[in-house]
Amino acid sequence: MFHLARDGRLSNVELARRVGLTPPPCLRRVKRLEEAGVISGYRAQISPEALGRPLEVVISVEIAVNDLRTVEDFEARVTALEEVLEFRRMFGRPDYYIRVAVADQIAYEEFLSRQIMLLPAVSRVDSHLTMKRIKD
Repeated sequence: MFHLARDGRLSNVELARRVGLTPPPCLRRVKRLEEAGVISGYRAQISPEALGRPLEVVISVEIAVNDLRTVEDFEARVTALEEVLEFRRMFGRPDYYIRVAVADQIAYEEFLSRQIMLLPAVSRVDSHLTMKRIKD
């Protein structure tokens, strides 16, 4: 699993070589891991800079109302925003962490003012601008 987690594009032959198996049993093991949900998917990691969104901001959000309908609406609306890279509901405070990628500080101010702060559930927002990505 470690090898696939680091490079999901490894061929079965190369993976088998690295783990000391022949390709057929290696492929069977990978298929079993996929079926069991241990391997939940494969994806391309896209550079925010290549998309014209080099500024990453982690936003901590507290919401004022915690009824199920409000929480579900808030989560659906935030999930639908294309700037959102990662979205987590937390235990305790803050209620949520949202990681976004935008072009610059002006675009971030626009995003925050017109997308996040207008949501009815939001009571407090703190922004943490990323200085440097060390590990993804």
